[in-house]
Amino acid sequence: MIYLDSAATSYYRPESVANAVYQAIHSMGNPERSSHGSSLEASRVVYETRNMLAELFHAKGASQVAFTSNITEALNIVIQGYSKMKKSMAATQMDHNSILRPLYQAKQEGCRVEIVPVDKNGNLDMDKLETLLKSGIDVFLCTHASNLTGNKNDIHMIGWLCKKYGTTFVLDTAQTAGIFPIDMQEDCIDIVCFTGHKGLMGPQGVGGLCLAEHIVLPSWKVGGTGIRSYEMEHPSQMPTALEAGTLNGHGIAGLHAALLYIKDVGIDAIQKKEQKLMKQFYEGVKNLSGITIYGDFSNWNRAAIVALNIREYDSSQVSDTLAWKYNIYTRGGAHCAPLMHTALGTKEQGAVRFSFSHFLEEHQVEEAIGVVEHITKEFL
Repeated sequence: MIYLDSAATSYYRPESVANAVYQAIHSMGNPERSSHGSSLEASRVVYETRNMLAELFHAKGASQVAFTSNITEALNIVIQGYSKMKKSMAATQMDHNSILRPLYQAKQEGCRVEIVPVDKNGNLDMDKLETLLKSGIDVFLCTHASNLTGNKNDIHMIGWLCKKYGTTFVLDTAQTAGIFPIDMQEDCIDIVCFTGHKGLMGPQGVGGLCLAEHIVLPSWKVGGTGIRSYEMEHPSQMPTALEAGTLNGHGIAGLHAALLYIKDVGIDAIQKKEQKLMKQFYEGVKNLSGITIYGDFSNWNRAAIVALNIREYDSSQVSDTLAWKYNIYTRGGAHCAPLMHTALGTKEQGAVRFSFSHFLEEHQVEEAIGVVEHITKEFL
């Protein structure tokens, strides 16, 4: 089996991640609740993981990192919080439904919501973004890289534009955390939302958000925290303000191991390997008969994704053929990116997405290229 669906979730993970989860299941108590050894050990792992994430994103300390079940929950906390404040918000055609659907809900609740368009190659229109920000947008949310095309946004420029116009900048790092450098200070990012199961190579069921010190969001859920138990109101200090109930300590332990692996290997090395494999695949299929590739490949500094179609064949049919006949796993369909498909003219057909992990080898990519070439002939 050749797994080319890493944009959906990591399949290849460091062995240390599975070992950490196993050990946590057999030893971990409830973090930040008790004073016995197993609880203290759990608290240590949780704190160290917060601290490593703060270092990864250049947040101001471990206390600014709150855990959620995934990035969708993190984005909901942000968007629903600002919706309660009746803030105006904007996103882009590149964005995933994890941003779009909460925004549509906010619009129904009376908030101003705007969408910034992309060009024919799927790149964000920066002139229209600046015009919109100048008009008075309170919160701008966008993905760091499209989960459909791999096109990457210039978050440094976006951050400085948001700072110039007094707009809160919220970044969706689902496709880039653990692969590309993200600096909340240098890039003027107010909120980073992340998930643990993609580029961070941790278990599913763990995500979170990092807040700049000046950002205050209302509690999204309230309940047990292990502190201030006699107070009727949920604690307002971070990270407790955005957490209630028992954390996924076992998943956080796995994420802890994954972050240690990333630190050891290096983000730069991971990024270069994935981009090398993506380029190999792109060069191998771009001139095949009947192939249409989506996105901007004029710059290789992009997420390791190649989305394509074969003539007019339904993308899900092609993806199923790759899986069941050739044991190559991709993703077909809409990828929860409806506005991007509309912009690219693939709303009905969808696209077959190939996404690459640094654990893959060149001979596997070469085999995938050969299969795609064979399918183009098979589908004549």
